[in-house]
Amino acid sequence: MNDAAADRTPDLIPLGPAPRPADGADLAARIRAALADGLGGKAAGLDQASITAVLDGADVASADIDLSGVVVSLDGAAGQGGPDAAAKRWDPEVVRREPATLRRVRVDAHPLVAVDLPVDVTAELEGLRFDWVEGSDGRVGVQPVEPTEAHPVAGHARVAVDKAGLVATARGLLTVVLLQQGVTLTGLDVDLVSRGPRAAALRVDAAIKKGMFLSARVQATASVSVDENMVLAVRDVQLASGNPIVAALLGTIRGRVEAATSRDIDLAEQLPDGVRLADVRLDVGQELVVSARLA
Repeated sequence: MNDAAADRTPDLIPLGPAPRPADGADLAARIRAALADGLGGKAAGLDQASITAVLDGADVASADIDLSGVVVSLDGAAGQGGPDAAAKRWDPEVVRREPATLRRVRVDAHPLVAVDLPVDVTAELEGLRFDWVEGSDGRVGVQPVEPTEAHPVAGHARVAVDKAGLVATARGLLTVVLLQQGVTLTGLDVDLVSRGPRAAALRVDAAIKKGMFLSARVQATASVSVDENMVLAVRDVQLASGNPIVAALLGTIRGRVEAATSRDIDLAEQLPDGVRLADVRLDVGQELVVSARLA
């Protein structure tokens, strides 16, 4: 097992009062409640989500979760529960464990709305091991078990977003961040162009204003690729501005940007031994589509 995987200890996920669910309908209701608690009141529409599960003894033979129409916000006002609900952790003294397997889980959202951005999601995984855990507080829950070479996980996932919508969401978030620094974003143009099945070129042109006298345009370009060994690389990062003051400020951070982007990320190395990333694709058109397949 790699060092990154060895350092991870899966959290306990509470699923209500003990004992563990006795049938699929009970488990589905507890999954819905756990999703609501985990999102800390930031999701609306979970009560309308379609969740079904089939139990086979301790094992979950299948779980199907359709989150189409669910809306997730950042301000915690979308649903019930306080803003700190997501930060709560369940960490009881464990008095009983029972090993089990989630044989197949499928998650769909056509779409899920996240921070005003519709996101289309399809994901399916097989062979997820976990423990049923009973705590001294009288509650029951699950704790995922890391996959291993002997117990691998298979599956696939696809996430798609409208490119224009993604730019609009990025503009809104960046506007808020810059305003906190006293900077106003007056324009933003983002262009992402496919350079093959696992590569893309990014260009950003932003117009900013600070106070009454400083206004400038900032340009940034970069290329992103994932090679056949599933190594993510960011190259050719360039920052520029026609305003000499802003250009000088960009020069002070150029070294840090180059240092940060010079380190490639081995996507496969970040995963447990039993999870093998067989392929990743990035397709750019009217939609930005990221898909992955596990061996």
